[in-house]
Amino acid sequence: MEESLSLKRSIIKYQDTQLLETEDEIVIEFPLTIMINGQEFATMVCSPFHLEELVIGFLASEGVIRFRKEIKDFKLDIGAGFAHIELIQDKFVSQQTFSKRFIGSCCGKSRQFYFQNDVRTAKTSMSKTKITAEQCIQLMKKMQSESIVFKQTGGVHNAALCSSDELIVSRTDIGRHNALDKLFGYSLLNQISVKDKILVFSGRISSEILTKAAKIGVGIVLSKSAPTDLAIKLAEDLNITAVGFIRNGSFNIYSHPERIILENNEEESK
Repeated sequence: MEESLSLKRSIIKYQDTQLLETEDEIVIEFPLTIMINGQEFATMVCSPFHLEELVIGFLASEGVIRFRKEIKDFKLDIGAGFAHIELIQDKFVSQQTFSKRFIGSCCGKSRQFYFQNDVRTAKTSMSKTKITAEQCIQLMKKMQSESIVFKQTGGVHNAALCSSDELIVSRTDIGRHNALDKLFGYSLLNQISVKDKILVFSGRISSEILTKAAKIGVGIVLSKSAPTDLAIKLAEDLNITAVGFIRNGSFNIYSHPERIILENNEEESK
């Protein structure tokens, strides 16, 4: 079904000192405006797939809803690029709160959130999940092996929600935040508990991505790329294990290493 995320386009390719006419697979970019109770809330630029998951995950991430049942009516107008949401409670949803910058401390710790809604919705992880080093490597391999659109276009981010040894669901989008919101939306729509799950991600672990993971509620974030310093600080404060550079059988653990164990340690604990 992912072929709808890209299309073929005629291009000119330079190769071996020559200009050649050929075709390339181009990822599709789609603007989607979210209307809440008749008022414009936000416009997202995304991949036009799993849009209900995307919108629900985004609204939950921003603290507008906590559960799918809080939405009375949900209508997608793909042709016009709109998602019309009617909430059960006709509450006012402020764009200013959604976008207003906030930098402050929380619970005596230096949690440097950029936006006010992050303070309300980012959760300290209570996850007891532990995984082996080899499981980290295999989960990354499994996600990458399913990344068909990335292999075709190189223009999307991939994310997966996993148990310790298998992928539960993977999602693709041109926006790295969107891919995570789709996972969040999927878990809400299917009533999946995420506190014991693992987030596997293709891109850099920025502070925004780490905050998004905290909003979803996972305790372990695995990435094939690097983290930022602020992401590591947030991971330490929010009790999240951040693992990066999962490549060629190795990786780096940047916070809460107690959740990553060696295979022989796991056997001894049984």
